[in-house]
Amino acid sequence: MPRPLARVLALLELLQSGGVRTVGELAGRLEVDERTVRRYVGHLLDLDVPVESVRGRYGGYRLAPGYRMPPLMLTDEEALAVLLGLVAGRRTGLATATATASETAAAKIRRVLPQRTRLRLDALLGSLAFTAPPGEAAPPDATVLLSIADAVGHHRPVAVRYTSGGGRSGERTLHPNGLVVHSGKLYVTATEPATGEERTFRLDRMSGVRVLPGSFTPPAGLPGPAQRLLTGFATAPYRHEVSLRIQGTAERIRTRLPPGVAVVTELPLTDGTDGADGAAPEAGRWCRAELRVERLDWLPGVLACLDLPFVVERPDALRGLVEDLARRLGESARRDP
Repeated sequence: MPRPLARVLALLELLQSGGVRTVGELAGRLEVDERTVRRYVGHLLDLDVPVESVRGRYGGYRLAPGYRMPPLMLTDEEALAVLLGLVAGRRTGLATATATASETAAAKIRRVLPQRTRLRLDALLGSLAFTAPPGEAAPPDATVLLSIADAVGHHRPVAVRYTSGGGRSGERTLHPNGLVVHSGKLYVTATEPATGEERTFRLDRMSGVRVLPGSFTPPAGLPGPAQRLLTGFATAPYRHEVSLRIQGTAERIRTRLPPGVAVVTELPLTDGTDGADGAAPEAGRWCRAELRVERLDWLPGVLACLDLPFVVERPDALRGLVEDLARRLGESARRDP
């Protein structure tokens, strides 16, 4: 490719990245003088590329708003970022219900890349291995996702048809206030104006989203959407309500009992120590961990791995399971090799 043409395309790439670029900045990036930059801009105008001249102290050149560039111009790093993002989206479930959309998008990107770059990226994608299985949840419909996102951003009420986990379907009116990705699924946190309750809904169970007239004011003083989602999981109605007092910092306890499993709150210090005089931070710090679970049999092992003093406040059945685990561990430790 002749050098001047390569620089004209490089100028197009710089302008495509957005914002106003000063003549001095463009000259420095292209390693030419300012007069040559103006000549290159003239070449782009001859090709019907709408380059605008911005006057003033911070003036320069920019592309007209809303203009879509016919050629796709990506550096090697940008192409890698886009393709890895598409692969990650498919693997984690963060994709739309049109299953082929990410595949066709990746194919289009590869088709317009230089052969050398394409072959290198194909080699990388072909050699990737994943330790986690692909997301199993059905991805949400693209129209549903975009409509809910727009309603969140503009505080618009929506009407949706929602199918619960039990298979019951019905129309709901929601005030959506946040989108959250958790474990390969997309959720929306919302208020139901009819009851005033804060709820969480899976987007893949939604259909027929309609944005309603008017707007709403998001409730003040509430935690962020992600925290509300995790707290909702930790306090969902299950068979057993568990309460534990654990001697240690909340940060350490959450390594084994994360926010989506338990609500961990620090308790007031009882002896005035908090790692003073060289003591560990856990020396005088106790926390309460509350969780709701369908089964208790996995909790003793988690508490053993946590390796911190604890008190079972409820239920009594958990105490027996902890004692059983301690007995089995003791028997294994005493067993002859």
